[in-house]
Amino acid sequence: MDPADSAAGRSTSTRLPPGDFGVVLATLRARRGWSVREFARRANVSEGQICNLESGVRNPTPAVAAACDAAFGTGGELVELAGAGRRGARADGVVEAGPVVAGYERVLWELKDIGRSTGPRFVTGSMKSITRILTDTGPHAVGEQRAEIWLLASRFAEYTGWMAQEAGNFAEALRWTNLAVRWGAHGGDETVAAYALVRKAFIAQHRGDTDAAIGFSNQAAGHPAANPVIRAHAARRAAQGHARRGDAGACREALERFRSHAAETIGDRTPHWGPRIENGNPRLIEASCMLSLRRFELAVDLFAAERRCRLAVPADSNSQARFAVRQATALVGVGRLDDACQIVEAALPVIKRIDSATVRAELGHFVEQARPRRASPGQLALIDASAALAIG
Repeated sequence: MDPADSAAGRSTSTRLPPGDFGVVLATLRARRGWSVREFARRANVSEGQICNLESGVRNPTPAVAAACDAAFGTGGELVELAGAGRRGARADGVVEAGPVVAGYERVLWELKDIGRSTGPRFVTGSMKSITRILTDTGPHAVGEQRAEIWLLASRFAEYTGWMAQEAGNFAEALRWTNLAVRWGAHGGDETVAAYALVRKAFIAQHRGDTDAAIGFSNQAAGHPAANPVIRAHAARRAAQGHARRGDAGACREALERFRSHAAETIGDRTPHWGPRIENGNPRLIEASCMLSLRRFELAVDLFAAERRCRLAVPADSNSQARFAVRQATALVGVGRLDDACQIVEAALPVIKRIDSATVRAELGHFVEQARPRRASPGQLALIDASAALAIG
């Protein structure tokens, strides 16, 4: 098995994902974390051929289909799919965008699920190459379908920016976010411009510039194109900024705005930028703010209440690790170092696997709290291991 497959916890399956040949090819490649270049090398075909196949511009020849089938180990299923479902490439070079959009929307959701569980390493290459395919395809589509392709490219670019941020590359995160704004405008959607301000607030927060984080959050909330989802994200960032500044009153007001806007998103079918609002459990966010305000006892109580309700805790590995480390930091604050170390010890394997800059930053806060405490040799060893992992 390829090391990337093993590390990501995925194995070759004889059951193909849904879609036509190009979409199936992109999905299989994304699951393995292969770039276009890597896949082309394994299949012994050109990168241009792979891009043309995945975008639907070209149909696979029997030889190319067989090469792809061998690279993925799908036991002839890709060859059969190529023979049964060939799309007729139009002579005028105009792409029929409907299948491309529907297929890559599914791929995007799958990549997001992979990213939430395994971190940026296994999805970034696929995100970038699929984005390139979409932006190459967009000019060849017409009418509403052209706009749909640009909007989908914008969504891919936004998530690529998030993965860059998770990898700790803030300049790259901003670059991809700016591309998402540009391509969203090509598709007639200005909401991504409002969400870009939330992304800038998050980056400012991680850089320790609290005033800038609050400023960007307020700009996002007041942007003409902001919808309830974006206003909820903005209020969350503002609440955390005010908490870090030590302004409990402003933090409470922002938390109330978050709850109000999050409630508005129920049943909303508009495109949602950023993390899922339903993962933003209000009490977990409040607990995080109380932690920043150094109200450790209240934070501990809030974390404990939500941990008792399993459905309230986000299911993805990234969120679970982030909130677990925050809970441990709060426990250190009330003198429960042993309980805190047990939580961190259980979370360390996940933190190593996902290699998230945001989670490592949380681990650094835990180390700052735990270092001055009287600790046993075993606890000291865990704190030292956490410190090394936090540095990355």
